[in-house]
Amino acid sequence: MATQDLKPSIIIRPAQPGDIDPLCELIEPFVEDGKLLPRTYDELEELLPNCFVAELSEEQKIVGCAALEIYSKKLAEVRSLAVAPSAQRMGVGKMLVEACVNLARERQILEVMAITSSEDFFKSCGFDFTLPGEKKALFIQSRHTQD
Repeated sequence: MATQDLKPSIIIRPAQPGDIDPLCELIEPFVEDGKLLPRTYDELEELLPNCFVAELSEEQKIVGCAALEIYSKKLAEVRSLAVAPSAQRMGVGKMLVEACVNLARERQILEVMAITSSEDFFKSCGFDFTLPGEKKALFIQSRHTQD
């Protein structure tokens, strides 16, 4: 008899007010590693209406999050994407990004961007450096971050 590779069931759902404390705990190691910008409780509360969490269905434990920050009808950004090390390589990040992109489509937002150091991951989600018509985002750092 062949054994099955049993993966835990992951549920992607809209974040709720009671999720803020677990979200703070989830993203803290990523902030400490310089992978994410710090988020205050108030900032997370503000992102909540457009935030998604990934939850292990058996344990009802949050193992990932992502938010869509909507700037205008033209542009939104995937923000605060984090997946707990125990849930990485299971497709959780892609499911969270997909939830954000689907929300942007529902809201008829023209473009979604991601500012990241994980370019290969976002490329695997369909993102690229240029948009049709060869639009590109250019940046300048206006202050130095502390390492």
